[in-house]
Amino acid sequence: MSTQEDIGTNDTLIGSLLESISEVIRFLEFSQSETGSFLECACYFYRVSVVLMEIQAGENSVTCPTEVVESLSESIDAAKYLVEMSQESNGPESTTDLTSIEAGFQGVVKQMGETLQSIPESLIDEEEYIGVVVQSLSNEMQNANTGDGSKSEILQYVQQKISERQTHELVSEEEIETDLYPSDPDLSYASYLSESQPDIPSQSTYASSSQTKYVIQSEPQSQIPEIPSQSTTVSSSQRKYGTQSESQSQMSEIPDIPSQSTYVSSIQRKYGTQSESQSQVSEIPDISSQSTNVSSRQRKYGTLSESLSMLPQVTQFMEPPYQAFICPLTKEIMEDPVTTETGVTCERLAVTEWFGKFGDSDEISCPVTGQKLTAGLSPNLVLKTIIGEWKVRNEAARIKVAHAALSLGGSESMVIDALRDLQMTCEGKEYNKVKVREAGIIQLLDRYLTYRSKDVRYELLQLLKTLADEDTDEGKEMIVNTMTMSCVIKFLVSSHQTVRHAALVLLLALSKSQHACKKIGNATGAILMLVTSKYNEESDAFASETADQILRNLQKFPDNIKQMAESGLLEPLLIHLAEGSEETQVIMAAYLVEIDIGHEKKINVAEKACPALLRLVQSENIEARRAAFKALAHISLYHPNKQILVEVGIIKIMVEEIFTKRMFSDVMNSRNEAATILANILESGVEHETFEVNTTGHTLGSDYFVYKIIQMLKNSSPDDLNIDLIRILISLSKSHRAMATIVSVIKETDASFAMIELINNPHEELGVGALKLLIALTPFIGHTLSERLCKTRGQPENLIQCPAEANQITEKHAVSAKLLAKLPHQNLTLNLALVNESIVSEILHAIHLIQRSGTRTSRYATDFLEGLVGILVRFTTTLYESQMMYLAKNHDLTSVFADLLMKTSSDEVQRLSATGLENLSSITMTLSKPPQVRNTKFMGSLSMPRSFSLRSSKKKQIETCAIHRGVCSAKATFCLVEANAVTKLLACLQSDKAEVVESALSAICTLLDEKVDVEQSLSMLSGMNAVQLILNAVKEHKKESLLQKAFWMIDKFLIRGGQKYAFGISQDRILSGMLVSAFHRGDGNTRQMAENILRRLDKMPSFSVYMTDKNDI
Repeated sequence: MSTQEDIGTNDTLIGSLLESISEVIRFLEFSQSETGSFLECACYFYRVSVVLMEIQAGENSVTCPTEVVESLSESIDAAKYLVEMSQESNGPESTTDLTSIEAGFQGVVKQMGETLQSIPESLIDEEEYIGVVVQSLSNEMQNANTGDGSKSEILQYVQQKISERQTHELVSEEEIETDLYPSDPDLSYASYLSESQPDIPSQSTYASSSQTKYVIQSEPQSQIPEIPSQSTTVSSSQRKYGTQSESQSQMSEIPDIPSQSTYVSSIQRKYGTQSESQSQVSEIPDISSQSTNVSSRQRKYGTLSESLSMLPQVTQFMEPPYQAFICPLTKEIMEDPVTTETGVTCERLAVTEWFGKFGDSDEISCPVTGQKLTAGLSPNLVLKTIIGEWKVRNEAARIKVAHAALSLGGSESMVIDALRDLQMTCEGKEYNKVKVREAGIIQLLDRYLTYRSKDVRYELLQLLKTLADEDTDEGKEMIVNTMTMSCVIKFLVSSHQTVRHAALVLLLALSKSQHACKKIGNATGAILMLVTSKYNEESDAFASETADQILRNLQKFPDNIKQMAESGLLEPLLIHLAEGSEETQVIMAAYLVEIDIGHEKKINVAEKACPALLRLVQSENIEARRAAFKALAHISLYHPNKQILVEVGIIKIMVEEIFTKRMFSDVMNSRNEAATILANILESGVEHETFEVNTTGHTLGSDYFVYKIIQMLKNSSPDDLNIDLIRILISLSKSHRAMATIVSVIKETDASFAMIELINNPHEELGVGALKLLIALTPFIGHTLSERLCKTRGQPENLIQCPAEANQITEKHAVSAKLLAKLPHQNLTLNLALVNESIVSEILHAIHLIQRSGTRTSRYATDFLEGLVGILVRFTTTLYESQMMYLAKNHDLTSVFADLLMKTSSDEVQRLSATGLENLSSITMTLSKPPQVRNTKFMGSLSMPRSFSLRSSKKKQIETCAIHRGVCSAKATFCLVEANAVTKLLACLQSDKAEVVESALSAICTLLDEKVDVEQSLSMLSGMNAVQLILNAVKEHKKESLLQKAFWMIDKFLIRGGQKYAFGISQDRILSGMLVSAFHRGDGNTRQMAENILRRLDKMPSFSVYMTDKNDI
């Protein structure tokens, strides 16, 4: 026998075996057992059939050994017999229980596993994946947890019965019923049908499986098979070799084809007989061959792509289209068949168009026979029904084939074809979509999301979109619950536009379900990607529009709106806040607080959100009010929003909330929230004096408002409220008029004690706020605050707290030191309260710590340093007190201040240090004394041997300060010269801060006082280029007090130095111009000094014009 013949015979045997397996599977699928073993066995039988079909459809021409096929056939025959026994067991006289039958099926599974193991390795060497599957399935079936079924008595009994049947049935080869379809390669399926006679059974031929018998036919009987049901299978040999010639495909007269209800089961069809009357039927049309060109509609219902047709499952499930289904005009499967009076059936639309070609109705002829037609068209409802049923069967079969293809994970073309077939099958067919879901295909699709091929991804997305397009949300929910949505989202940034668009279209379909909206929103980066696509209109208009539609649908779920706002799309949030229900508005208001809005959008948010938020504030819903207050507080933090908030009338509403709501009756304590909002607005710098807070015309700076605020502070309001009340007062204090009102009310109500007591509050923020307010009040009621601070328990020493490390300095440390530095320096009571050796040591240690730490400091380190230096300076203002003098000498404050001039980057520290040096230097002349002369007469009276003399032969000269004409030192007499402070002070004249320059000039001026040796001072300063530095400072700064000090010093140089300095000064044209300007526009002292200098420079007469005028008067 040739190889081709071997393959044909083998295919025939396997085809018959596959049909038998299919029958057993169908029985097991619809049977129930307590243990569920029937369904388990059915799964094993199905997997065996898949293995057989894979071997049969392998790329190499190989045949499965006959003994293997026969052994499997014997096992399936045993399973069939068990089927018959199971059906008989349902009767009243049954002697077999279901448990025994289950054991029999389990034994069959193990036998088949052993048979599979006997397949030679040489058969599957070239098909490696088949070998792996066979080996795995064989081991699994042999080790199945089904008991020792192979030795069960019921299986032995069945095998014995089958053996007896085979022995007693004397059947000749001619009498054995042939396959339903021929297996001869030279005989096509269609030609075989064309030679046979119809024998279609009526509904009365149905019989139960228990009545089915093996029937021997006396002679060959030509039969035409019924239009097969969904369970019909076609052998692989028919698929592989079946062809049909053109003559064989000619359509004969079209009969009424029975509906699906007349079909018999495959078991009845194979083993049953038909009566002669049942076989009488009109002529049956030929069935079209597979070689016929098929239109797109035929492919949709009748054929598969080439890659899918190679699947072994195709032979089991697919049913080709019958020629009777094809319209002779369109060559496509008919949707609405109608029959002419000549018996020709065509598509209604096609034949109607054919009739339209005739001008005269009497000339209308049949498009096929050419005969004239006199009657109208008759709808062929039977054929239409059969076509519909055929479509249903084939669509179900196509779903199974696609399932198999996707399960195997074959080539790229196979996967693409499977996806396309599923899409065509499901398009517009809700029933098929349900079948796809029930078949578990969506679970299979998930793994293809990571497939590398862009074509596979595109087809996958198209299929998912088709499955999602249905009236109910069931399909959409299954997709989002099963598929990895993050993978779908990644397709939005694919480099292939088709994939991007397909992903967007899928998401658009899914977003119509609220449940899917939640899932999409929860996918990482989904909304951000969609927002990005929406704003990318210029490069991809379609993606932009589709993303916009998706985002609109996603707004069904509130959390998605929040994510949109976080991604930069604020419009949905603002629209829902303005137009949504109260519940929605509350949620949106809460989101405004949680999200981080960019500065460029905050003004737009304020414009659109504030009106709606104010309406919520005035509602009766506590939750709505609370959310609105928090949102408004968040908006008011951005100072540029101040004008918008003022224009919507928020100030009056907030003041009303603060003053009219009772603290203990207000459940949500709106006073706190309102005070926070008002404080934020005032801190933004709004002009508060013009805004009325009530109907009587009171403004924010009025006595009424300030009095109310201070009274609330005195009445021990909650700490959170007090913090905001203090913030309000601090903001109002920036206005001179409002500050005057605040000071007046504090004096009137004696509220200074209450404010100082707030310093000791454990709430740090409240304590800091109170300290800041006291600092603002210091210039106005500083002495009162100093006296009352000293009377407060634990104060003022507790205000000086020096941390161990510079990076531990807090805001409270800084403002506490600042308050002590700002209070009047000459207040002796406060200074004496602070004089303590340990306190000064701590201050000096903290200064050294900050200088040493460099950049590794707290943000408040500079403020803290300024406060500490200010405290040291205040000690130098009361040196007349012995304790202060001792402290200054003991800690060498002159050297401390001199070092601080150069070792700091803070202008304020330089100013304070220069001021401290000025205060110390001003009493140097008092402390500097001439050296004392010893009494030589008394020393001479003491006679001692010359050899015991401890004195040098030369007299030791005691150096004196040339400027102060006495013994000086930096520590004892605070001498600037001895402390090397003069050079550092002159360097400060180059500062760009007028305050620093002025303080440095003031300190230097102490060296030109009438009590010192001025000539020596001028000589020293001249050598240090002081004149030029002073002139440069005059040119740089125009501050009146600074000019007075500079002019005074220049005048000193001109008076005492004469022409030595006059020439250089007079040549400076800029200085001359400034002197003239000061002479004309300066105040009295400045004008007088400018006049003196101009006179000494011979720039004007030696007498004063102003004095002459005065004398004349």
